[in-house]
Amino acid sequence: MRISTIQAFNNGVRGIQDNYAQVSRTQEQVSSGKRILSPADDPVATVRLLQLGQQGSQIKQYEDNLRAARNSLVQEESVLNGVNNSLQRVREISLMAGNGSYSVQDRQALAQELGELEDELFQLFNTRNARGEYLFGGYQSDQAPFVRESDGSYSYQGDEGQRSIQIGSSKMVAINDSGKSLFVDVANVNRVNTAAQPFDPANPGNVRISLGEVENKRVYDEDFYPNDGITIRIGVDAETYEVLDTAGNPLLPPVTGDLEAGPDGSFSIRHAGVVVKLDGELQENDEFTVDRGDLTPASDNREKRSILDTVALLRDTLANDGDDTESRLQRRDVLSLSVSNIDNAMNQVLGVQTSLGARLNIVDSSENELAESKLINQTITSELEDLDYAEALSRLSMQSVVLEAAQQSFVKISSLNLFNFIR
Repeated sequence: MRISTIQAFNNGVRGIQDNYAQVSRTQEQVSSGKRILSPADDPVATVRLLQLGQQGSQIKQYEDNLRAARNSLVQEESVLNGVNNSLQRVREISLMAGNGSYSVQDRQALAQELGELEDELFQLFNTRNARGEYLFGGYQSDQAPFVRESDGSYSYQGDEGQRSIQIGSSKMVAINDSGKSLFVDVANVNRVNTAAQPFDPANPGNVRISLGEVENKRVYDEDFYPNDGITIRIGVDAETYEVLDTAGNPLLPPVTGDLEAGPDGSFSIRHAGVVVKLDGELQENDEFTVDRGDLTPASDNREKRSILDTVALLRDTLANDGDDTESRLQRRDVLSLSVSNIDNAMNQVLGVQTSLGARLNIVDSSENELAESKLINQTITSELEDLDYAEALSRLSMQSVVLEAAQQSFVKISSLNLFNFIR
């Protein structure tokens, strides 16, 4: 086989170039630490690496979402702790105001403190997070959820939505709570209307019936709420009472009881989860009605009463208080209802705090799951693309020897020609 000089030169140069390309590629792998420098190096591994890269981006986004969720939940928990502390102080003031030794000035001083607590609660309910969003506005996070009207009342401008954030491929967590369900829709114990109606026109009518208080909601819903109401009639010698329907007919089975005065001189009557107190000189055949009354959102005996409305009612009662009998009895009723409503509010806040703790636990477990997923992702990625330095350096040494041998052999072969023999 005849091999021309130009062919020998071309083959030698091509061999040197191929060996040099292999050395350069290995050297680039060593310098980068990556086994795959282009998709052509390993198409299957390249596709898998793309998938792992997308999964890694999702994991990073979930990590960012988890941080945002944790920050929001921790801030809400802190705000609710402040709300609970303020409500606890309101409850203490309610109990203190019932002290008979307190003067009008003492109760007015308590009313001033209640005003400060009312403002503090109003500000807490309108708390913003780090992004400037209102925590308790539902989906309406760009405007203050609670507004104080010109007449001193409060209105809720948000909605009942609960914003959620994705913290996993199929996992969501709520990052806020609606102010309506938390601070507005608080069960009101004063859910019935009461009135004194003397049976005998000659009755002086000096008996007072207190505000009705629902002390057992389950019994009230089952036994009282489906009916229009009840009538309480005082029995013989004002020593007993009987419960009638609104038409004046005895209930079946009959409901009767003995009248026994309590420590404050009032007579307590309980029926169908409702308790009322009678004050004054009871007379035979005196009648008192207890019904559902007006249950519209603006009425005093509505089913729900917001925390701010309860505190405002208590503040107004103490600020405009007197020492006469009617003022004392009215104050007693309002204080009793306020303590019960504040207890309901604190229980409602406590329930949401429990929910926050559960959500924070979900965040913690999700963070652990993401950390494990991230580690697995990084491990598989490393196995696919990271370079085996021992193998690469050994290969680089061998390729360098081959390149050097090719260069030296080319020098010797290129010096061989026919003119050396003719000379």
